[in-house]
Amino acid sequence: MSPTPLSLLCALLLTLPLAIVFTVTTDITITIPPLPTVRHQHPIIKPPRKTTTHSQKPITKPTFPPPPPPFVDNDNDNDDTSLFQLASRVNPNPSPTGAPKKLAFMFLTTGPLPLAPLWELYFNRTKRHNLYNIYIHADPNLKQHDLRYQGVFTNRTIPSKPTRRHTPSLAAAHKRLLAHALLHDPLNYMFALVSPTCIPLHSFDFTYKTLIKSSKSFIEILENEGGAWGRYAARGDTAMLPEVEFGKFRIGSQFSVLTRQHATVAVNDTRIWSKFKLPCLQENVYRCYPEENYFPTLLSMVDRVGCVPATLTFVDWKGRHDGHPHTFHGSEVGPELIRTIRGRRPRYGDEEINGSDVSVRKRGDPFLFARKFGSDTVGKLMDIANDVILRD
Repeated sequence: MSPTPLSLLCALLLTLPLAIVFTVTTDITITIPPLPTVRHQHPIIKPPRKTTTHSQKPITKPTFPPPPPPFVDNDNDNDDTSLFQLASRVNPNPSPTGAPKKLAFMFLTTGPLPLAPLWELYFNRTKRHNLYNIYIHADPNLKQHDLRYQGVFTNRTIPSKPTRRHTPSLAAAHKRLLAHALLHDPLNYMFALVSPTCIPLHSFDFTYKTLIKSSKSFIEILENEGGAWGRYAARGDTAMLPEVEFGKFRIGSQFSVLTRQHATVAVNDTRIWSKFKLPCLQENVYRCYPEENYFPTLLSMVDRVGCVPATLTFVDWKGRHDGHPHTFHGSEVGPELIRTIRGRRPRYGDEEINGSDVSVRKRGDPFLFARKFGSDTVGKLMDIANDVILRD
């Protein structure tokens, strides 16, 4: 018996709910995946870097000042005004407080350094190379003059200007060296001017201990020196007035060691310098020595008690009347010469005046440097360097 249309319709109606349920369940399972477990996944965006907390101390490496020059010289700044103004604003005290103070060696030269091998040994013999800085003022007309200086002298030249005797240029170069040294390293404490004919008389360690314990500058200050009036009036009888009266005019060696405070005084000074930077009259040119008058006069007027009135650079003036000290040559160099110079005592100002000053009379400061040594002495000096010169 075949099914009737009515029975087929009834069967279809009975199976329709099952089809609907099956269809809906299948669609949900396919279109809605299971939720991911977030705790085991890493975000796509990188987390921010960890910041240093108060309990964590960042690791820092010691840094040392770069070689000079720290100041770009302006060709139009003929008087170095910008440089001196900038240097005058530095801290007059070594900083940071408690850090080892340093010595600034300022070489003033017009050419190569013929005694560089001895100085190289001098600086390299110390175990602490972060206690000094070297600055060189050289004639800018020398082509690639930096290439002439090697070893510890490499890249130590500052922006320089030509220098000539009997002009203010040597004193200006000294001020320029001081300015760059002040700007370069805040730990520079004592500033020694050195010539290319200078030699050390002791080891660096001996020199460092001698200078770093001093609170005073070592600069020769002579009041009653012969020829003072001729030097004073070299620009004209009244050219120095009213800033510098003749009674305040002083004479002294060009080679000094200044404290940081006195170095800032020198670069900050414009009043006294305005007189000493004047050119001398042509007829008086051979009585013109600003490099031997400016600094002694300035510091005598500003802080006389802050100075030891002596130079620590030995020179031999015996028998010389031409304005130049004796030049030592190779045949004169030997252990006995070094020992003899070491045994000499600096002259403290006008001895007959300062001899009554107990603080001066009882001083026995050693000579630390000596000049003038010719270029032919370098071999002999190197032969006795380790056993004599650098042995304390």
